[in-house]
Amino acid sequence: MSAGGGAGGWELDRIVAELRRARRAGTSAERCTSRGELPSREALVGIVAGLRAALYPAHFGPPDLTDEAVDYFVGQTLDATFRALHEQVRRALSFDAAHGVGSRDDLPARAEALTRELAARLPRVRSLLDTDVRAAFEGDPAAKSVDETLFCYPGVTAVTHHRIAHELHVLGAPLLARIIAEIAHANTGVDIHPGAQIGASFFIDHGTGVVIGETTVIGERVRLYQGVTLGAKSFPVDESGVPIKGRPRHPVVEDDVVVYAGASILGRVTIGKGSSIGGNVWLTRSVPPGSMITQAQARSEVFADGAGI
Repeated sequence: MSAGGGAGGWELDRIVAELRRARRAGTSAERCTSRGELPSREALVGIVAGLRAALYPAHFGPPDLTDEAVDYFVGQTLDATFRALHEQVRRALSFDAAHGVGSRDDLPARAEALTRELAARLPRVRSLLDTDVRAAFEGDPAAKSVDETLFCYPGVTAVTHHRIAHELHVLGAPLLARIIAEIAHANTGVDIHPGAQIGASFFIDHGTGVVIGETTVIGERVRLYQGVTLGAKSFPVDESGVPIKGRPRHPVVEDDVVVYAGASILGRVTIGKGSSIGGNVWLTRSVPPGSMITQAQARSEVFADGAGI
């Protein structure tokens, strides 16, 4: 490689050397982990596609798939997908061990056990997703069919990724879960942390800009519209000022709640069963079951008796 970089004059030798120095001075993760042991985002895109095809072969399998061939296709797809997932789980466990979480002992066996457990949970994931898809169809008068919601709705796509990511998170592969969540985030504009606990018949309408934090707990038959944030109000820190991980800091949303566009619900508050939270509301307190909170109500409470001024 010439110093001048050939006809382009890119000075590649100098740039490569400077990038090498930057890597050596980089983060501890970059110094202590070989590139070969990092999970592959591209592989996980394919793995999620394989799982979606196995869960809904009529929609995401080959267009000429016949009834007689469905089970064969599902079996072949799952076999290839689980083999690929096993390798990504092994890499993720190796990555964790390099950062002091767990050990490097028996990585292939541990990865196989985790992958087998995810496989065993797939029928339950499918059952949950069926309730989500039905909720999307029944909750949107513009939806002409259940098939349309599966093919087209970003909220359904995001929730599908979340159902898979959440199982991986619970089973002990949080890095893979987070990558899968961010794949959905990039594609749909919906940001759901894989740690969030979400009940059946969950519907995100339109989707763009929805944020659901790590310790959020959502009940059944909950509906969110675009721009909703279920976030944290504050972060407890240790003596060094570093946020303490894992503390419950996001809302609990009980069954049959509707949260309209642009609303922000912050902190470990509880939104009671059957409540309706209006558009653009900023809410940092719990509300009892059956509440109807509007922007005007929230504003009047904030400024009552001079508070908030």
